[in-house]
Amino acid sequence: MEMNALLLREWKRNGLLHIMVLPALVLTVIYSYGPMVGMIIAFKKFMPSKGIFGSEWIGLDNFHYVMMMPDTPRVIANTLVIATLKIVCGLIAPILTALLLNEVRKMAFRRIFQTIVYFPHFLSWVIISGILIDILSPTSGFVNQVLGIFGVKPIFFLGDNRWFQFTLVTSDVWKDFGFGTIVYLAALTNISPSLYEAAEIDGANRWQQTKYITLPGILPIVILLATLSLGNVLNAGFDQILNLYSPSVYESGDIIDTLVYRLGLHQYQYGVATAVGFFRSVVSLILITISYYAAYRLANYRIF
Repeated sequence: MEMNALLLREWKRNGLLHIMVLPALVLTVIYSYGPMVGMIIAFKKFMPSKGIFGSEWIGLDNFHYVMMMPDTPRVIANTLVIATLKIVCGLIAPILTALLLNEVRKMAFRRIFQTIVYFPHFLSWVIISGILIDILSPTSGFVNQVLGIFGVKPIFFLGDNRWFQFTLVTSDVWKDFGFGTIVYLAALTNISPSLYEAAEIDGANRWQQTKYITLPGILPIVILLATLSLGNVLNAGFDQILNLYSPSVYESGDIIDTLVYRLGLHQYQYGVATAVGFFRSVVSLILITISYYAAYRLANYRIF
């Protein structure tokens, strides 16, 4: 009886909120969890004419085929390298920008700068890739024309394996560091001004105030975002790479997601592509679980 009373009281208090969430929950089940039934293709020799359940069951043969592919080690290495560089640079760039903006006293300049650096976050990679292809062209691109003034030979940023990963990481940071800057600026506003006043009275300069007050003040949010980003170690940016890469840079730019795309939609190896995607999903789930546990232990972050 007591349990029923608690449930009734909870329903009276939050019943409307549960009803409001119900449509989103239904859509999530239909479009996110429903298609997971197709994961069974990873264990079958899928034939579209026979359907998912009518195709021949082959167990782990698709996984074995993937592991024996000569490109698999390179693709995994590229994914880890590109994703790790994006995570690290994507943390450092907004932190530095937020610290510098925090020293600017003219609010008008701060607002204008924040708007400019935040704007690329809303652009799709289709648009940005078109811009990058134009400005990074080795023949007529603006960047190579500027480099030519200083006697530098044209660089094929999007067609040279030595430069492609650098281009990916740089363009990704440029696109999204504005969003991260806003997050850290919000964290900076939670630091009590009285701490800076006390530091000035003690004779601390701006660098000492930054070192002993500002950085420790935003450290919890830095730890939180860093640990949560661990779940994206296998997410190197499919949209970006698909729009920028070409066969000439497969050696340095081919990642797990683009491999799945080519295997499934270009080579019609549906079972093999599903096996690669299934493997990536399982590893990502493990990494996300670890990252949320680490966020809870290090930054007391809870999702409920």
